[in-house]
Amino acid sequence: MKRLGVTGGIGSGKTTVCRMLEELGARVFYADDEAKRLLASDASVRRDMIDLFGPESYLPDGSPNRPFIARMAFADKALLDRLNAAVHPPVLKRFEEAAQRAQREGAPLMVKEAALIFEAGADRQLDTVAVVEAPLRARIERVCARDGVSQEEVAARMAHQADPSALRERADIVLANDGDPEQLRRKVERLYRDMTSRRSPAGYSD
Repeated sequence: MKRLGVTGGIGSGKTTVCRMLEELGARVFYADDEAKRLLASDASVRRDMIDLFGPESYLPDGSPNRPFIARMAFADKALLDRLNAAVHPPVLKRFEEAAQRAQREGAPLMVKEAALIFEAGADRQLDTVAVVEAPLRARIERVCARDGVSQEEVAARMAHQADPSALRERADIVLANDGDPEQLRRKVERLYRDMTSRRSPAGYSD
């Protein structure tokens, strides 16, 4: 069983790519979702968040105040780095557990979807990393509609992510999400075939 990482800038469509891979039979680990679960349920992570952001980082019912944490973190790079340092190691551990479980169960492909694969050192757990790209305007519009935030807030988040050209340089595969959904689906089907074949996929850019 091979391991594929799928990453890309916010709003690029990496989750869409992973949903398509799931439909084809891949097992997908959504790192951002796992991070949210850790914020809510892991006592050590909770302590780190309160140390970093204060008691306002959790709501009266005990659930994480994610909008507050995001607003604080994306306004201060040092805080964002410390947030990532607290969350990345347990997420890496959970992915490794999920990948080993998937292999025992005979899954044809294990996929990790994450915004920060290279930054977190997660590429060391993977055979291949695919980067999803999309035009900037489309990315901004998607995130504004999805998260109910302003263009300025989206821009602040993007400022803390790797430049698309840097991601492209480190990627094994680049998937351009700049056409209609069927075009993207054909690219994802090709990627799935390559990853589940006996040969390793050659680096390419669609």
